[in-house]
Amino acid sequence: MSRCAWPLLRRLPARAALALRHGGGSSPRARPAASSASSSSANGDGGASRAPDTSLFVPVPLKPGLGGAAEEDVGAELTRPLDKGEVLKNLNKFYKRKEIQRLGAENGLDARLFHQAFISFRKYIMESSSVSADLHIILNDICCGFVLPGHVDDLFPFFLRHAKQIFPMLDCMDDLRKISDLRLPPNWYPDARAIQRKIIFHAGPTNSGKTYHAIQRFLSAKSGIYCGPLKLLAHEIFQKSNDANVPCDLVTGEERLFANEDSRQAPHVACTIEMCSTNTPYEVAVIDEIQMIRDPARGWAWTRALLGLCAEEIHVCGEPAAIDLVTELMYTTGEEVEVRNYERLTPLTVLDYALESLDNLRAGDCIVCFSKNDIYSVSRQIEARGLECAVIYGSLPPGTKLEQAKKFNDPDDPCKILVATDAIGMGLNLCIRRIIFNSIVKPTVNEKGEKEIDTITTSQALQIAGRAGRFGSSFKQGEVTTMHRDDLAQLKEILRETVPPVQAAGLHPTPEQIEMFAYHLPDATLSNLIDIFVSLSQVDGMYFVCNIDDFKFLADMIQHIPLNLRSRYVFCTAPLNRKEPFVCTTLLKFARQFSRNEPLTFDWLCRHTKWPLAAPKNIKELVHLEAVHDVFDLYLWLSYRFMDMFPDAALVRDIQKKLDDIIQIGVCNITKLIRASQSAAAPGTAEVVSEDFPLSRTQRDPRAVSERQGAASPEALSIAVDAAGLRRAKNVRPSRLGGRQEELKSYGRGSLANRLLREGLLTQEMLRQLESEWQDQHRNGRYGFGSKRDDQHSSKETRKKRK
Repeated sequence: MSRCAWPLLRRLPARAALALRHGGGSSPRARPAASSASSSSANGDGGASRAPDTSLFVPVPLKPGLGGAAEEDVGAELTRPLDKGEVLKNLNKFYKRKEIQRLGAENGLDARLFHQAFISFRKYIMESSSVSADLHIILNDICCGFVLPGHVDDLFPFFLRHAKQIFPMLDCMDDLRKISDLRLPPNWYPDARAIQRKIIFHAGPTNSGKTYHAIQRFLSAKSGIYCGPLKLLAHEIFQKSNDANVPCDLVTGEERLFANEDSRQAPHVACTIEMCSTNTPYEVAVIDEIQMIRDPARGWAWTRALLGLCAEEIHVCGEPAAIDLVTELMYTTGEEVEVRNYERLTPLTVLDYALESLDNLRAGDCIVCFSKNDIYSVSRQIEARGLECAVIYGSLPPGTKLEQAKKFNDPDDPCKILVATDAIGMGLNLCIRRIIFNSIVKPTVNEKGEKEIDTITTSQALQIAGRAGRFGSSFKQGEVTTMHRDDLAQLKEILRETVPPVQAAGLHPTPEQIEMFAYHLPDATLSNLIDIFVSLSQVDGMYFVCNIDDFKFLADMIQHIPLNLRSRYVFCTAPLNRKEPFVCTTLLKFARQFSRNEPLTFDWLCRHTKWPLAAPKNIKELVHLEAVHDVFDLYLWLSYRFMDMFPDAALVRDIQKKLDDIIQIGVCNITKLIRASQSAAAPGTAEVVSEDFPLSRTQRDPRAVSERQGAASPEALSIAVDAAGLRRAKNVRPSRLGGRQEELKSYGRGSLANRLLREGLLTQEMLRQLESEWQDQHRNGRYGFGSKRDDQHSSKETRKKRK
């Protein structure tokens, strides 16, 4: 065969493919690419599908061809060696062609992907010592063809082939859309759809007996499952059932307890909601705190239980705000909802006066704070008045919380005051006479996973306030107030408002869905798979995809460790607080040793945690002990998923109980620990030991926190505080915001200083230092931000620019 004929035959498939793509025999030069019709949606209904977020598409690196002597011989023998200078010139010409860009868009390459694919394609060709024979021949014809000159458009099939190699999702986008279609969650649970379930909604406020009535039906059934949001609640139902001679097992992420000594499964089970089985049939199921179906992080667990539990009767307990959503969800499954409304069993009164001073505390009072720092500060001040207080906050082990609650509830114990976070809102039975809100703002995480400081919601306020005057306690009615007078009016307004209806239920990708994604995208990281899944996912108006930032954080942290996908997914769903470095580091070590197929033994864990541990001498050591307790929890959680690799669960549970006792000693002596921490800190400084927002009644702006080591004027502090107050009120209704602005305007310099002193954010030493620095600045002609000189300078600069 002659050399002049061979290129023609080799070139025909590429040009034919390009012509077919346009529906005829003309080349792209003769017929510009037409825009493609809307692609069909994932469910095949012909509607336009959601455009993917291509910024999440990570290109797969392709190494240039550095060997391939055979290929090089074929291409060079049939034509000639390529002139890389001419090749580069023509490649850049190819990139600038509008027709090629439109053709790329029709094949799923938007501007971002087209650019990335071209850069990779050009690099591949320029750095390769040899390319495939057909591409070599096309490039030769384009650069120096004499018999039948080529055109740069002829490169498109090769470019598209390369693009699909580095972006494999382009070839399977329809499959990925089908996998991530979340519009029909009821269909995920065929066992539940195979029976006709009866849904009973027990609606009412805190302390109305709604859960009590559901539990009575649970106890009278032949078999049942209780699903609660907390280990404490599951443990309470477990004990209550067995005390009533109803054999009941306990199942949480970290613990399995059997009612039967031979470990046979009992007909009843109490579990945390993430652990409920959707395959086991029951006569009665109870889903507690159903309003948490809207939770940005955990809402998926309530959705799964509501749609998937295989029980003849589903008893749902929670706020009336969730009735409409539950009814709508059950309408899609063809199941009717019976609503039973309950009223509060004891009266709850919002007082017309604030506490204003800790000197006004009385037996049965509970001060609610929203950060550990406030807990430490308030408990120290109470102890300074000769009173004893119990302390409860979220990161304490369950056993310590129960002991502190028992101490507070005991009429013979001298401890009559409770200082707690909103952790008391669920899971603990407390004899509280009066709830006192130390602050009415708290840190929250929005649906995007972003941290915000905002006024507490009506739902949160009612949940906490409702703990006062519990039915059956020694207090026949509850009272609610605030610590500070100017918060009281706003609290009353919050409590008067109607709780907004729950709008949507949470969903989360399942391991099976992620595995199917990984099949199509084998080179993508788990974090990237999750991102692409959420980007492509389609949900209807009754659902939302839960926040996955914690999952992605862990996925990125262990990405470099060689694990199979299912094991990697399990490690990433481990329940830990990513703000605790020691716990995160431990998970990393667990995963590394797991990947080497080396069992994590009791001895290894003791060496890592330096067990045995002594009682804490200061707050920092107490916080570390809490982190070690979380590490033991993490080990136990993993031991139920990888029993062979975490074999010493029983031994770890024993030392965890001992650690719980040590932490209890620390909490009982918390004021001594606070004093030790403060004495160890430098004079005039306040040690911050909480990982939470530095929260108190008056919020500090991040700038003020970061600059507190430098010179800061009282005006600067005032501006920072005011800015934070306005910022946290951004989501508050206009009436609230107006009152808050007036309140901020009324702060004088003296009142602000007194307020900061009272709340422990400022010491006398710091105040004297600020005053001295402020005077020095005035003497030296230096001014802080917000001064008149700065304003004048800025106005002059503005006038110059205008001219």
